Parts: sequence; structure tokens; C-alpha cells
Amino acid sequence: MRRALAGIALAVTSMVALSFLIPLALLVREQARDRVTTAAEQRAGALSPVLALTTERSDVQQAVAELDSRDQLAVRLPGGDFVGTPHAPDEALHRAVRKRETLAMDIPEGWVYLQPVVLPGDRVAVVEAYVPAADLTRGVGASWGVMSLLALGLVGGSVLVADRLGARVVRSSRGLKSASLALGSGDLDVRVEPDGPPELQEAGVAFNTMADRVVELLAVEREMVADLSHRLRTPLTALYLEADLMSGTPGARRITAAVGQLESELDSIIAAARTPLAAGPATQEAPARPCEMTEVVALRLDFWSVLATQQGRPCERFFTPRPTPVLFPEDDLAAVVDALIGNVFRHTPQGTAFAVRVERTDRHVLLTVDDAGPGVEDPEAALTRGVSVGGSTGLGLDIVARAAHTADGELHIARAPMGGARVRVSFALAGPAARGVSAK
Repeated sequence: MRRALAGIALAVTSMVALSFLIPLALLVREQARDRVTTAAEQRAGALSPVLALTTERSDVQQAVAELDSRDQLAVRLPGGDFVGTPHAPDEALHRAVRKRETLAMDIPEGWVYLQPVVLPGDRVAVVEAYVPAADLTRGVGASWGVMSLLALGLVGGSVLVADRLGARVVRSSRGLKSASLALGSGDLDVRVEPDGPPELQEAGVAFNTMADRVVELLAVEREMVADLSHRLRTPLTALYLEADLMSGTPGARRITAAVGQLESELDSIIAAARTPLAAGPATQEAPARPCEMTEVVALRLDFWSVLATQQGRPCERFFTPRPTPVLFPEDDLAAVVDALIGNVFRHTPQGTAFAVRVERTDRHVLLTVDDAGPGVEDPEAALTRGVSVGGSTGLGLDIVARAAHTADGELHIARAPMGGARVRVSFALAGPAARGVSAK
């Protein structure tokens, strides 16, 4: 922007300077010419009274010497003799004598002025005033130089002012850009000092207002999440009481364990929601320790197998014997497995078979969940956050997709060999397993 403003200022001021400089330069040249020619005409006119009184050569020579010391005046006497050095062409002199006409003309050496003087007896004398070419333009070059310097100073000053103005605008724009990037990266305390033109100052004030509103909305949202999570403690307490009434049965133990796990998750949510908002850019979390995907999937499948037996759902499993380390938190991986298997239970009728497979490629570990249900008609819509293909919240597959992206993997939905949906998630191998593959 600075370069553009400087270029505009240079173009505009140059055009303005030229539009004044060219006519002014011509005017200066004409004034210099008029000044010296007028002086020459006055000197020629001063000889006319002398010639009216006498045409004696000595008298005329004395008058010419008094009026001109640079040999720029000459007189053609009535007899044809000359006093001084003539410069006018003979034809012009004869014309002035014959027609008694005042003449002014340019000659190669400069400029001449012929003034005829009619004497008694129908005699004619001609006074010639000569101006050398150098005198016609004397001082013009210096005047042009001064005007050029003034024009250059005007252009340079306007470009400098435009550059300073552009620097101010650019500085304000860059400040807004940096603040926007910082706010987008999580620095909720970033603000800008309104600066620059009024429009940019208004934009800075609007940015600060927006940042304050974002902080306010985030605080309200986090407080709401904490409150909603806390409200779930009441039904959890009721479940604990029901489990106590059923004490001594296998179902009571399972319910107690599940409720305990749910209460632990709620405590984590409330603690995270109550944590003050970050005062600066989000700090990078410590890298997750590798976990064994096969072990996590086996544990979660054991949990779901109890419900599968109650609903008459045949369950197949296949786990690769090779190591399957992935750089992903174990709790988050368990949530991914629960989301995939839970979708089977929520979106297929009881008695529908499903299968869980853990396989390994050269660079990834693949988790595949197949079912024999109706399948997914629009896989792309199923991956859209908040959009459900089965009447749920639509967040399950989005959670899985984001987990796969975090672990350098992908999520694919297709038709399973069992006839229903196939959901396959890939996670990048971690640790020595991945390095060993690369070495090969």
C-alpha cells in the first residue's frame, strides 16, 4: 500500500508540476526576450531626435557611442554611409528606406530592429538596434533550473508525505492483522490500539469490542457446560441408590462401575469448564504417550459384549498379532471405540450382528466396525457435525473424524460385507514400529 500511495502521489504531483512548469517556462523565455528587445527599441528611438537635428557623421557617431558601448546600434545615413556595424540584411534596409516602414526580425545572429527617420528634403535615415542571440535568452536557463528544482522538491515532498501516510495506514492494518491472528490462535487478551485514519480507528475499536464479546460468550458457554454437567449428578445419585437396592447381583456391580466412570467423566468436564480462560496463546499440550490400540479395543469390546449378549447380537472380532502402538490418549481412544460400537447399538435393531477388526499396515493401524444393519445412505452427511442420519445428536462420527485427523489418519464410511455400514478409522503408527517401517 505504501508503494501504491507513493506512486499515486508521484504521478499526480508530476502532472500538476508539468502543467504549471511548461507554460511558466515559455512565459519566462518570452519575458526575457521582450525585456531586451524593448530596451533595444528604446535606444533606437533615442537617436531619432539627434538625426532630426543633424546628420553629420561625427555628431551621429558621438550620439551612438553615448547610447551604446557594445556596438549594437548602427545608423544608415541618407547618403548610404553607415555609422556602426550593420547586422540587418540589405534587403531589409532598402525596404525600410523605400517604404519608410519599421521592421523587427530574427536573423541567424540574433534580432534586429529597423526604425526609419524621415528628414527634411525627403531624405531617410535608418536606425538599427541589434540584440545578439545570447542576450535574447540571458537568465532563462537559470530561471528554468530554479523552477525545475522547485518542481522536484514539490514532487519529492508529496511522495514523502504519501509514504508517511501509507506507513501509518500499513502499520495500523498490520496491527489489526496480527491481533486477528493472535485471537484466532487463542490469545484472548490481545487488543489493538486504534490508530491510523478514522476508518481504521473504527475498525480497531470494533475489533476490541468483538474480542471482549468473544471472551464473554466463551465464559458464559463454559459456565453453562459446568452447570449442565453438575445437574447430572442428581440422576447419578438415584442410580447409585438403585444399585444399592440391587446389591449382591452381577448387574448391580456393573451399574455401580458404569456410574462411577460416568461420575469421573462429569468431574473432568466440570473441572475443565471451571478452569479460567487462557490469558495468552494456547500452549501446546505434552505429546501423548503411545498406547496399544489392540488392548484398548479389546477392553471396550468386552464391556459392550455383555449388552450384545443380552440383545442377541452376534459379535465377531479380529485383532492383528503385530504391535499396534498409536500416539493417542488411551481415554480418547476408548471414547472413539465406544462411539463406533455405540452407533451400532443405537442405529440397528436388536439381534443385528456386528464385527470389530484391528489391522495394521506399513504406516497405520486400522480400526474397522462392520454391521449387518440398514447401512448409511449418505456417508458425507453422516460426517457433518450436528447432522444425524439416525435421529441422534450427530456428534459421534464427528468425534471419530477429529480423532483420526489428530492422529494423522482418516475416516471412511462404506458398505460392509455383512450388508450394513462399514466405518474404518486409521491411526498413524507411533514409536519404534513406525521408524522400523521407514528404515525398511
